[in-house]
Amino acid sequence: MDNTVRVLSTLALRGAVHGLAGRYEAAGGGRIDADFAPTLALLDRLRGGEGADVVILTREGLSELAGAGCVVEDSCVDLARSYVGVAVKAGAAHPDIATEAALRAALLGARSVAYSRIGASGILFAQLIEQLGIAAEINARAVIIPSGFTAERLVGGEADLAIQQISELKQVSGIEVVGPIPHELQTPAVFSAGRMVASQKADQADRLLHYLASPEVAPVLRGCGLEP
Repeated sequence: MDNTVRVLSTLALRGAVHGLAGRYEAAGGGRIDADFAPTLALLDRLRGGEGADVVILTREGLSELAGAGCVVEDSCVDLARSYVGVAVKAGAAHPDIATEAALRAALLGARSVAYSRIGASGILFAQLIEQLGIAAEINARAVIIPSGFTAERLVGGEADLAIQQISELKQVSGIEVVGPIPHELQTPAVFSAGRMVASQKADQADRLLHYLASPEVAPVLRGCGLEP
């Protein structure tokens, strides 16, 4: 019997899933065949009929699928909390971002800021710079990517600062995470997983979900910049 579980996961969990896949298979849990994209992109793909056994999305995205009868509601588990952070190219000076005023000054002082268009972090950042009254100045010289890892624009010299979930920033080599945007300026994203109703591998999918939510996975999540 094919013991492969098909997983569609948000980019924020890519590092963790890659880190856990070999360990899970070695323990007899089967193979994880995973594909990664921002939650909004995955929702579009799933609405278009793409199949999977397990999906890992923002809690809001998973709840939408469960409400539509696409995900088994009783299977849903919260896996991790993630904050949006700021990164610079390795070796560059770390700006002060500890307060709202300091963050505002750091953003305005950067030659260019990279953020994503459809990811949860990009949506939050777009709202934040509007709130800070600096959207026009930042967007006039921002590098706004459709999807993927914003920190890659640091390595290539296209931007001075990159904004994204800390777990996504940490997946890019050659950069340094400065820290999170002040917590009072953001609501952490919660990433959750569930089994697709159409999955033909309910037992394997549920076993993987149980593993992902288990205490033994917590250190891997923390190492990837996530809070279990």
